[in-house]
Amino acid sequence: MRHSERGSFDRETANAILDAALLCHVGYALDGAPLVTPTLFWRDGERVFWHGSAASRALQTQTECEVCLTVSLLDGIVLARSAFNHSVNYRSVMLFGTARSVDSSGEKLAALEKFMERIARGRWGEVRQPTDSELKTTGVLWMDIREGAAKIRALPVGDKPADRDHPVWAGVVPVVTSLGEPEPAAELASDIELPGYLSEIRLS
Repeated sequence: MRHSERGSFDRETANAILDAALLCHVGYALDGAPLVTPTLFWRDGERVFWHGSAASRALQTQTECEVCLTVSLLDGIVLARSAFNHSVNYRSVMLFGTARSVDSSGEKLAALEKFMERIARGRWGEVRQPTDSELKTTGVLWMDIREGAAKIRALPVGDKPADRDHPVWAGVVPVVTSLGEPEPAAELASDIELPGYLSEIRLS
């Protein structure tokens, strides 16, 4: 059963979902066949960005082509008393548009800084900056946030009244994505402490 009441394209709602996610899926056509590529992404204002190897056939194919970008966050498993009414709580966004390439080195560097700051705010100023060669081998694409849909289900069990006396457990099992214990690189100097921004990373 389709639930049109769960869908909208309220920009504030869509942006909140996009900002809560790191992974998206980009759908496009390659040699007449549909393909979907998972990739990390980030939002900057009214655009979404993603990146990959500049030599990647997938990235080259997506450039200047119509694509569909989706983001999904699973929030809960809904266990009903009837098989039919089992569901999940989720947040999702689907965007449609034309993928464009970031070509200038300055704009690409700025976009990649936004990406790293999205993951770990403050880290860009600590790491070695990309070389010209590294920038050339990195492709960055973007798409305007103009056309799409946001869907959310954040509801309890939806059993029919006739099923509510069925003797089986029913309810919602929350799904939470969390960070594990950081694992330092084997060659990391012992006097380098964990950066404070690790505790600020947002995953959902």
